[in-house]
Amino acid sequence: MPAARHVALTLSMLLAGTGIAAAQQCGGDFGQFLEGVRTEALAKGLSPAAVDTAVANMRQDPKVLAADRAQGVFAQDWQQFATRMVNGYRLSQGRANLEKHAGVLSRVLDETGVPGPVIAAFWGLETDYGAVLGNFDTLAALATLAHDCRRPELFRPHLLGAIEIVDRGYLTPAEMKGAWAGELGQTQLLPEEYIAYGTDGDGNGRVDLRQDAADVLFTTGKYIQSLGWRRGEPWLEPVAVPSDFPWERAALVNKEPRSAFASLGVTKADGSPLETDELPSSLILPMGRGGPAFLAFPNFDIYLAWNKSLVYSLTAAYFSTRLAGAPPVDMGSPQPGLDLETTKQLQQRLTDLGYDTGGIDGIIGENTRAAVRQEQIRLGMPADGWPTPDLLSAL
Repeated sequence: MPAARHVALTLSMLLAGTGIAAAQQCGGDFGQFLEGVRTEALAKGLSPAAVDTAVANMRQDPKVLAADRAQGVFAQDWQQFATRMVNGYRLSQGRANLEKHAGVLSRVLDETGVPGPVIAAFWGLETDYGAVLGNFDTLAALATLAHDCRRPELFRPHLLGAIEIVDRGYLTPAEMKGAWAGELGQTQLLPEEYIAYGTDGDGNGRVDLRQDAADVLFTTGKYIQSLGWRRGEPWLEPVAVPSDFPWERAALVNKEPRSAFASLGVTKADGSPLETDELPSSLILPMGRGGPAFLAFPNFDIYLAWNKSLVYSLTAAYFSTRLAGAPPVDMGSPQPGLDLETTKQLQQRLTDLGYDTGGIDGIIGENTRAAVRQEQIRLGMPADGWPTPDLLSAL
């Protein structure tokens, strides 16, 4: 999965201590920047040999900056993205890997509560089960992004984490190749995650997330557990929604007991009744009331923590259900949506009306959907949060 998956860190954590603060500057002379990185890494107690070896492999990569400024994959609608990503190859390979690594995944489930299909979905989406790891030099990529002043508070800690990976002997600089934003290994974890959750799954004394499947599965399970996975609970379920449903209640931010949706006529996809319990749920209509419908449960929040894009997160969660044995979802007959440019036009009009859409980027995120719902209510349209040409014309 070529898109970057970033875990935000606060700047206050980075600026602990006057000497460290002086080394946190971005921009300026790259050589001086690297000297600051070296000073900070030594202050963390990393060995001079590892620090010097890692810093010697740091350089600026203009291809990294180009990739950082050209993200557009999540401007696709959910049906386009999910159909492309949850394909026959990934499903068959995923099931084969679940069988092949059943013993390891059983141990991971016992220790973390995270089911194998959940891990396998991320594994398949991120790298096709280790087949496509990326060929960017990790140290160069992270040095480039940490030196760039757009998000140094995010990337500098991971640059130091990459040095620590070298110091621990997990990977050499030459082995550290991955995605453009510094993600490493078969599930594309960032270096600080590699350090914090890296687990030697086969007991060979080394945590190698590029080549060792047992290490990959254990580490990924522990990372997902750290995000708050709730053992034994579902994460996503396709449902059928009646035509008279109060559509304004279909929003990721609207969490209600599953029994409340059952009382409104929502059923399982096959028409059988929902459980009438108090499990918090949200009704997600990724393509409006005419398209597929899902109930998302607290564990779905873990997918959003992995990647904040609803398109990616819903695809990963749906992929997990398929690997767990669920049938394909009925895509329905959604109303035509907007393309990248018309979505930007919509966001501009919504911004002009005073809404915060989260940016004029052509990506339909939760802010844009919330604004769309408000305008649909104002205009007397079903408030399902799905932007259409009719809505754009009415604004």
